[in-house]
Amino acid sequence: MPSNQAAWLPAQKVRPLEVKTAAYTPPGEKEIVVKNHALGLNPVDWARQDLGDALFSWTKYPCILGSDVAGEVVEVGSGVSRFRVGDRVTGLALELTSNKPSEGAFQAYTVLAAHMASPIPSTLSYEGASVLPLGLSTAACGLFQKAYLALQLPSSPPKPATGETLLVWGGSTSVGSNAIQLAVAAGYEVITTASPRNFVYVKKLGASQAFDYHSEAVVADLITAFKGKTSAGAIAIGEGSGDPCVEVVAKSSGKKFVALANPPSKELPSGIGGKFIFGSDLKDNEVGPAIYVDFLPKALADGSYIAAPDARVVGNGLESIQGGLDLLKKGVSAMKYVISL
Repeated sequence: MPSNQAAWLPAQKVRPLEVKTAAYTPPGEKEIVVKNHALGLNPVDWARQDLGDALFSWTKYPCILGSDVAGEVVEVGSGVSRFRVGDRVTGLALELTSNKPSEGAFQAYTVLAAHMASPIPSTLSYEGASVLPLGLSTAACGLFQKAYLALQLPSSPPKPATGETLLVWGGSTSVGSNAIQLAVAAGYEVITTASPRNFVYVKKLGASQAFDYHSEAVVADLITAFKGKTSAGAIAIGEGSGDPCVEVVAKSSGKKFVALANPPSKELPSGIGGKFIFGSDLKDNEVGPAIYVDFLPKALADGSYIAAPDARVVGNGLESIQGGLDLLKKGVSAMKYVISL
């Protein structure tokens, strides 16, 4: 049995993470074990360390943080036919909800649910693939789950145009980069916001128009852009993004709903639906396999889906995770920080 090491969070609010031995856990039914070659870092990781029970009170300590892995399958559980030992994959680690250290990302070997993992093509590096899981999953939850925007599911090649337009506020973020591509693959036009330096980037991902979210006129400009269009609703990404999205959706014809990647700052006005997205909920419904089994493998293989934003390696080895999280706290745009193992 392989020897495993992890970057542990021994108790709430403890710094730095402690790199030490962890149990190697074989896969259960419909699970795989991945030897991790790259790990993506997300704001929720440093937030969990800094805020402890104030953020997710159910966390049991010691725990192993992290959601984004890319690596090589080393063991396959019963009931799994999609994967073989040696396959290159990326997947969403589910420790945050399962409370099982074996399912955290920040270790050498992680247990993944098979339906929340995707093969990756030989042309995509492990570092490049590790940017995907949580950003992709959060976007998919907001766009496709029945209790959220309930858009039609994506396909590769993209579905025919629906004639509806989605607002993605924060298009250059990790969640935004995936929301744009998923919506376009599902047949929706996308209008987004970003800093002007990222306009080319978000249009490369498929957005038809981009607006500067720093502009005082951005809400008025977006309302004008949606004139004559049928709104598919909005996905709001970033602190304070919900309020302007509500304004735009309220004054556009079509769906009156905002999927919120950040908790709402105040009660939504009457007639406007909205809900905070929990990025791993798709594991429990049809959206998880629709993305990781039916859509992503083909879309990555044929090049129609870009692993975005670009990976920036900020460390090598489990010992470098803490420094990477501290760097991430300072903010990042159109890029995702990654650790190589």
